[in-house]
Amino acid sequence: MISKKVGVLLLSASTLTATMVSCKEEKKDIKQTIATFKKEGELTLLKKQTDSIIKQLDIEIADSDYERQTGMMNRNSMQDNRGMLFIFPDMRPRSFYMKNTKIPLDIIYLDDKYTIVSFQENAKPLDESSLPSQAAAKYVLEVNGGLARQWQLEVGDYMQFTRTKE
Repeated sequence: MISKKVGVLLLSASTLTATMVSCKEEKKDIKQTIATFKKEGELTLLKKQTDSIIKQLDIEIADSDYERQTGMMNRNSMQDNRGMLFIFPDMRPRSFYMKNTKIPLDIIYLDDKYTIVSFQENAKPLDESSLPSQAAAKYVLEVNGGLARQWQLEVGDYMQFTRTKE
């Protein structure tokens, strides 16, 4: 026969074990969601003097607060014929940073007339330093790092874009 003290101790130990197991089972494997490209439009970059086409891109459009805050975070790559266009409700100086962004990017700031007003080239992955525009901007285009130089983009060049129909 088990004494009351030992019985209470055994009961407490079995309750503790059950609690530890159930806590362990509740622990979930949390994985970061990796976004994949979803074509939402097409964008053409054009030369200011000649109106000649510099490059055509498939784009994702970030026009909600959540999409603008998330941007290219947690992506492992992007094809050179793709980009992300951020659309803001107003014109003002903008600043981006590379928190949780794993690939180098060129950040191209454009005004409300779709004209390039400044660049931040080869933004360093995972760097939280501020990358400001040099003038007020309504649009921001992110492409792979080094492409702005490769395409010989200049302040004054401009874009046209269309949304794809859903």
